[in-house]
Amino acid sequence: MKTIGRKTVKGRQASAPMLAKSQDAPAASATRTAAGPTHDQIARRSYELFLASGGIHGHDVEHWVQAERELSA
Repeated sequence: MKTIGRKTVKGRQASAPMLAKSQDAPAASATRTAAGPTHDQIARRSYELFLASGGIHGHDVEHWVQAERELSA
């Protein structure tokens, strides 16, 4: 270890080893889908509901909640 100013540096060694990605591990998107809909999926469905209602503004929260409910079912 070296002392540089007030900091102590361990050299080139990382403090925590990086873990290699396992080929057996599922993809991140598959994990998210199993846990629930992603933000992008909800946003897309919410926009579809917005268009289906005639594009009337002011109902964004209602459309978002409805999209979450539909995609979670």
